Amino acid sequence: MKFVHGETRTMPVETITWQNGRMRIVDQTLLPAEFKYTVCDTIEEVWEAIRTLRVRGAPAIGIAGALGILVGVRGRSYRSTEELESRVHEVADYLATSRPTAVNLFWALDRMKATVAANRNKSPQKVLQLLEAEALSILNEDKETCRAIGRYGAELVKDGDGILTHCNAGGLATADYGTALAVVFTAHDQGKRIHVYADETRPLLQGARLTTWELMHAGIDVTLICDNMAAVVMRECKVQLVIVGADRIARNGDTANKIGTYGIAILARAHNVPFYVAAPLSTFDFSVPSGDTIPIEQRPPEEVTEGFGKRTAPEGVRVYSPAFDVTPAELVTAFITEKGIIRPPYAQSIETLASNVSR
Repeated sequence: MKFVHGETRTMPVETITWQNGRMRIVDQTLLPAEFKYTVCDTIEEVWEAIRTLRVRGAPAIGIAGALGILVGVRGRSYRSTEELESRVHEVADYLATSRPTAVNLFWALDRMKATVAANRNKSPQKVLQLLEAEALSILNEDKETCRAIGRYGAELVKDGDGILTHCNAGGLATADYGTALAVVFTAHDQGKRIHVYADETRPLLQGARLTTWELMHAGIDVTLICDNMAAVVMRECKVQLVIVGADRIARNGDTANKIGTYGIAILARAHNVPFYVAAPLSTFDFSVPSGDTIPIEQRPPEEVTEGFGKRTAPEGVRVYSPAFDVTPAELVTAFITEKGIIRPPYAQSIETLASNVSR
């Protein structure tokens, strides 16, 4: 794994790229103190980058999975397309073990496997070319998706609004403008005066480290708050809407997102603040009927007891550290997607969406 120093950064940052047959990511574990690109040369390095959150955010993880397939199949000679297909499945199965909750990873891996399956009559060399084209399509489609989410979401933002967001759903979590932050960036580009309140997002502080970093570089007014201050800023009428991202959305609208999101949704309902989820259609998992069956990743206890290398809890204390929680659909005011705004009743609107996507 190699680091690239000294590159000029603009907003949005190129979070993940494919250059000269190599996968390059921003190492998000180092932000905001240090900005570095990491080059992943092996499939093990791709797995480690996803697992340790060097690359994170559901869309970005999906892109990393697709590019990871390319990393895993390159540099080998294949006697047949069947042999190549076997290798693709081997790599995909391995990458699928890195993080279980973000459905975009599995969606992207499935697209790569489907590319091979649809071209078994072609030579291994041709299929390798098609795999690269598919992975780059996934990356470029995400850029277009981010911009579309931003356009639709910005319609919900009024001049002078205060916006609360949780975790990081910006350019660092995608290939471009982000999901939740795409709305913020677009509203800002439209000249609307907005103020963002960013939850720090315990225990790994993605809001403090990443979201504020992105917004400050974009020249957007942002205030960092501790997670347990969200109720206060709502009560003081500093927040007119909440916008968050998502890692998996069930068929009924139940939404898995970074731990703490559920609590914010409850607070938003109590204070009559609209609660919006911004996510691409690839984040909807139509095979999952409700949030009860969404797998929730458990993170290492050290992330709580020894965050960033400093022990803050007694040795031997038991820790419960789910990475995500599930917000019930009834707490979601609307979903902001690249195809428009989805509103209740979700049993009907998401069912219609599922029918259209499957065609």
